[in-house]
Amino acid sequence: MNAPETALANTLAAAQATPAATAPARPMPHVLNTYGRLPIALSHGQGCWVWDTQGKRYLDGLGGIAVNTLGHNHPQLVPALQHQLTQLIHCSNYYEIPLQEQLAKKLCEISGLAGAFFCNSGLEANEAALKIARKYGHDKGIEKPEVIVYEKAFHGRSIATLSATGNPKVQAGFGPLVEGFVRVPLNDLAAVEAVAQNNPNVVAVFLETIQGEGGVNPARWEYLQGLRRLCDAQGWLLMLDEVQCGIGRTGKWFAHQWAGIQPDVMPLAKGLGSGVPIGAVVCGPRALNVLGPGNHGTTFGGNPLAMRAGVETLRICEEEGLLANAATVGLLLREGLQRELGHLSGVKEIRGAGLMIGIELDRPCGVLLGRAAEAGLLLSVTADKVIRIVPPLILTAEEAAQIVVILAPLVQAFLAETA
Repeated sequence: MNAPETALANTLAAAQATPAATAPARPMPHVLNTYGRLPIALSHGQGCWVWDTQGKRYLDGLGGIAVNTLGHNHPQLVPALQHQLTQLIHCSNYYEIPLQEQLAKKLCEISGLAGAFFCNSGLEANEAALKIARKYGHDKGIEKPEVIVYEKAFHGRSIATLSATGNPKVQAGFGPLVEGFVRVPLNDLAAVEAVAQNNPNVVAVFLETIQGEGGVNPARWEYLQGLRRLCDAQGWLLMLDEVQCGIGRTGKWFAHQWAGIQPDVMPLAKGLGSGVPIGAVVCGPRALNVLGPGNHGTTFGGNPLAMRAGVETLRICEEEGLLANAATVGLLLREGLQRELGHLSGVKEIRGAGLMIGIELDRPCGVLLGRAAEAGLLLSVTADKVIRIVPPLILTAEEAAQIVVILAPLVQAFLAETA
């Protein structure tokens, strides 16, 4: 480890180990201390590159955690949003918002589903999905509806989505959790079938098509097909959380489309607005009319600015061929990582689809977050041992190669020193 890397690692370790009473002053003392931030403040970006306030440049392999679909300062998105700012930013859902219908129509066109509700985030989209499931159950006469959820899942940090999440560390300190969830392992259809035989209160299956925070764990396509058949047989809702893996990230609009199925409920967010806060729940016929006036709502959700961001994001993705780019460049990136790292004993698996890639190591590797930043690459470490790469969908083959050039030596050095 070189001197800057050592200094950064020591700073992060000391910040985590120092008691709060004696901790040094934070650079943002009036902001609640809810994040373990790196000592970097970003000032501006262009394409897949960002610069900090000190002038250092970084290749953005994180994309705002799979949010910045079109990268930074996109030449079509920025003028469109500037124009929208001069028209309407917000007007409330007391009135018709034509851009909502425009975006909903497009989402239905590319998904094959039937209608959409708009909110502000993935958490809100998932919360709405859970309300749909409960209302669906009550409408069928089930007094205490239950939803099948998954180990290692992550659906958000509200009390309900936290309860659906399969991470005890995230849940710790926030009990009592919401009841009504039955947890099973991913890709084990027999476990779901066993629940079907023994629990008449189940009304839905709720899972991420590719788990993000849980370590970039894909649901196998044949497993999704089996879930679809089982939900149809049982009269359950199949609810697929595409918050992180949707909007072209895997090379199709939605990751479940690789399996040739359709869900009944599909929460979206992250990449849909290319950085503007937005969430959506897209419903098929089985769930379309579950909620009525007064059952659910939002103040900011579906505002004209967010809707314009969604409309423009989908339009630009189509015009610039970004789904195909995600598939092609993502494959090049995975192949490069596999070539440089796949043979190392400390690398368990390199997995994912398109530009959603996880490199699982056999040991905790959080220190690589800071080391990569020092080397000029932004990424994240999730599930303690998984390096996550979710760059903008405009990433080029040359930039993918640069990610490999920067990251591979860091991983190799880390594994050597921690062997």
